[in-house]
Amino acid sequence: MDNNKLTFKQRFKLSRFSRGEAPVNGPLELNQRRVFILPTQRGMGMVITIVLLLLIAFIYNNNLVYLLGFLLASIFFVTILHTYKSLAGLVVQAGFVRPVFAGEAAGFTLTITNSGDQARPAITVTLETGQNLSLEARQSKTLTLYAATHKRGWQMLDTVTIASSYPLGSFRAWSPLRFNSKVLVFPKPGVYSLSFPAGDGQQLSGMRSSDQTGRDDFKGIREYQAGDPLRQIHWKAYAKGQGLFSKQYATDVGGTELWLDFEKTPGAHVEERISQLCRWIIDAEQAGLNYGLQIPGSKIKPDCGQQHYIACLEALALL
Repeated sequence: MDNNKLTFKQRFKLSRFSRGEAPVNGPLELNQRRVFILPTQRGMGMVITIVLLLLIAFIYNNNLVYLLGFLLASIFFVTILHTYKSLAGLVVQAGFVRPVFAGEAAGFTLTITNSGDQARPAITVTLETGQNLSLEARQSKTLTLYAATHKRGWQMLDTVTIASSYPLGSFRAWSPLRFNSKVLVFPKPGVYSLSFPAGDGQQLSGMRSSDQTGRDDFKGIREYQAGDPLRQIHWKAYAKGQGLFSKQYATDVGGTELWLDFEKTPGAHVEERISQLCRWIIDAEQAGLNYGLQIPGSKIKPDCGQQHYIACLEALALL
């Protein structure tokens, strides 16, 4: 856990109350350094009521009004302690984040542990949207918070805020936390499934020569149309519930090795080329082809499978 001491200047830095402290790798424990508390609108109304009661009691010298004023004041101050204790001692740990394509929501997992003997009701955990949970004594819960992604590359987890207004809603205690947790965002795939680029004349890895005899070069897939031969149906995609597609073949070349080259990819600008390469990688993997990727500064030999698929997408994301 993070136990680094703060300087006087760091302790009163305004961004610390909204964005939190520097990101950390390990779990964070919510203590007096990380939990902040302020009155809510209801709490401020309670303060005004107490002041008015004491003023009335002073003017009219009424002991019962004094009693009521001091009773409300005692409840007010005791509530501060209970609101603070609703968060104090919780341990928060960030978990693994699965890669996503740009435009999809990235799911960041958090595990919150209540190591104390008292229940922690009415806790709100917020990233871009909030989730509510309650923890029993000695209980842990894992939840997933979603954040929008807009561009490829690494995206850091933004500030996660844990808050509670328990028990009366008169005060709000909150703790902004930052973790060294990030998600790899793959490029957004191209909208249109263009035909694969022409091969370089080498035999397609993984295809038997007997399979190539009398057959055309695989060029891509398209939606199934009535009358398409059954042998051209993309059964692998259908089995995965992705819909019914037909394989397309060229008629001019024999089986060739599939290379996806950045320099030969159509596109008006870099991001458009990367999107098209991403689409080809997805289509080639679904078709069960061996494919290689060549981009500036990197070359991945033809292969297939989940590990190769992720390696190609990661290379595009970090280009």
